[in-house]
Amino acid sequence: MTGGACDGTDRWQQVRAAGVDGAALVADLQQQLAEIVAASESSNADDEHDPEGATIAFERAQIAALLHQARQSGLEVEEALERLAKGTYGWCVSCGRAIGAARLDARPEAGTCIACASGGHSAGARNRGRGLK
Repeated sequence: MTGGACDGTDRWQQVRAAGVDGAALVADLQQQLAEIVAASESSNADDEHDPEGATIAFERAQIAALLHQARQSGLEVEEALERLAKGTYGWCVSCGRAIGAARLDARPEAGTCIACASGGHSAGARNRGRGLK
């Protein structure tokens, strides 16, 4: 059984689609990063003091951060697929309560309810939801 009043087949497709989109984003960002690195290797320009725009170092750092976020999202998708296979998808991994359908629609890979994601549940409430004291 899944939480958030969701149909398993539809959710499986939503999570898989998020994974495909995320993989395409990772590939695109890796290409952009490779292009930035290649451009900086073929140039001896002093981008550190270029008044015309952002430095190559800044662009590289920005793409690297986006790439890290995209990879993290990919891990979340994999975890969501595991929860679907186990029958625990749609239930908060922190407090054990159902994750709202609207949250799952917006973020199919979500593993926590809104309250836990925003820090709204106390540790005691999270533990009680998991059957812990």
